[in-house]
This record gives sequence, structure tokens and C-alpha cells, in this order.
Amino acid sequence: MTTATLVIGATGTTGGRVARLLTARGLRVKAASRRAVAVAGAEAVRFDWYDPGTFEESLRDADRVYLVPPVGAPEPAAVMLPFLEQARTAGVGRAVLLGSSAIPSGGPAVGQVQQALPGLFETWATLRPSWFMQNLTGDHPHARSVREHGTILTATGEGRVAFVDADDIAAVAVHALTADRWTEGDLVVTGPQALSYADAAAVLSEVTGRPVTHRRLTGEQLRDRLARDMPPEFAAILAGLDRAIAEGAEDRVTDTVERLTGRPPRSFRAHVERASRRAVDRARRPTAT
Repeated sequence: MTTATLVIGATGTTGGRVARLLTARGLRVKAASRRAVAVAGAEAVRFDWYDPGTFEESLRDADRVYLVPPVGAPEPAAVMLPFLEQARTAGVGRAVLLGSSAIPSGGPAVGQVQQALPGLFETWATLRPSWFMQNLTGDHPHARSVREHGTILTATGEGRVAFVDADDIAAVAVHALTADRWTEGDLVVTGPQALSYADAAAVLSEVTGRPVTHRRLTGEQLRDRLARDMPPEFAAILAGLDRAIAEGAEDRVTDTVERLTGRPPRSFRAHVERASRRAVDRARRPTAT
């Protein structure tokens, strides 16, 4: 039987894109999600980080895996490491982890998982993308605030971020999953230009024709707002990441996308223009009766 790539989080922002790119190449993909939703011709399998009973079937025939950590977990290693041990025993030889540019190997949260990968798999990589462009245009609190109130609320001050398109992250992930020879491990993935949230708001205003502004919060204000909808520990982590941006931690641009995919990463303006065109197209489609 042919081996397969297990894509965890296959209905998510990067997982869905990774599954579609792999199936477009004619590769066998097992699309794992809590509701076992089919994605782009992939085999749908049920998977839940908090239900070890779903691990065995999801790993059947898989020789490589794309890992998206459980959303909102302040200590994802607690549930991920037992799965990764089982994956190695089941024959998985290559793992690609979705991490964060803000968290190095050995750091908090997903950094603990990244640190464990070299001891578990023959071939591995951690994608550490900067903040997603989709956070400002898709289904994210920032994007909803932009649409509903014309504001972006952060504690980043004038700090800059090289926002990256999820399409570019997925393209790097597919390369890491399929390259015949793979020697790289820690991949910081960014867009082509570092922007402040005020800069991003200006682009959104220019492209959409609707005014968008950046409203600055203190770290404590942001933490308290986030804690209304998530565990306080995770809210504190996210607020801390904003403070790090304010201090310049994300003011960098890497060549990862172009070096590994052969094309430059999409700019934030190009992303917003494309998202706006798609929104207009959706609005023009006739509704079903």
C-alpha cells in the first residue's frame, strides 16, 4: 500500500492549503480534523489532540506528518509529545511542525515540541511564520474588528512585523514534506516587508476604501481583553508576544519563501487586493433559494 502524508488541522488556515497542494501533486493525503471533513480529494480521518483513541487510525499508512498544535493550548507538548512518540513507533519518518517566529526551540508552548523533534524523527522541520496576513482579512478577531469597527487593537506600539500569506507558509510546508533531500530544521518564514500595524491599517484603508486605524493598548489591557475568550495563561502569552513586537523582536525579513519555493512571497498589499476581489466576487454570487 502506498504511504500517505497525514495533515493535522486539515480544515485550518495552513492545513487546508497544505492538503490541497499535496493532492494537486497526486499524492495520497489523510486530512485529519475533529469532524473528519474531506479536503480536496484527501482521505478524511477523525483526529483530536485530546482523544488518543483517534491516533492509531490517523497514523495508519502515514510516513510523514504536518503538525498544527492544538489551538489555545498554553502547554501543547503535554498532548503532542505522546502522539509524536506513537507516530515514530507507527513508522512516521518525517515531521513538519507549524510553530511561531516569536518562539524559538526550547521556548514556551510550541517551543517545547520543536525541541523534541530531532530526537524523534529522522527528518524534521519547524516552520516559524511571522503573523499571518489572513489575521487582518479572514476569520480572526483582528479581521472582525477591521470589518465591524474599522480598528485594529494591539499592544505592539510602533513595532513592525513582516506579515506572511498563509499560501506562502503552505508552499514552504509542502517543500519540507516532499523534498528528496532535506537538511534544514528551523525555518523562519516571513513576507517581503516589515510593517507596523499602523502601516497595515493604512494599506487596508487604501485598498478597501474604508478607514481603518490602529488603536494602541497596553499589554495589561490586551491581556484582560483576550482573557474574556480564552484561558488567562494563553492570554498572557499572546499579550507578551505583542510586547515583544513593540520591542522589535519581529522586525526582520527572511528569504525562506523564495529560497525554497523559487518565487517571492506575496506582499501585504497584494494579499489585501486579492482578498478584496474575492469578497466582491462572493457578494455578487446569487444566493440559493
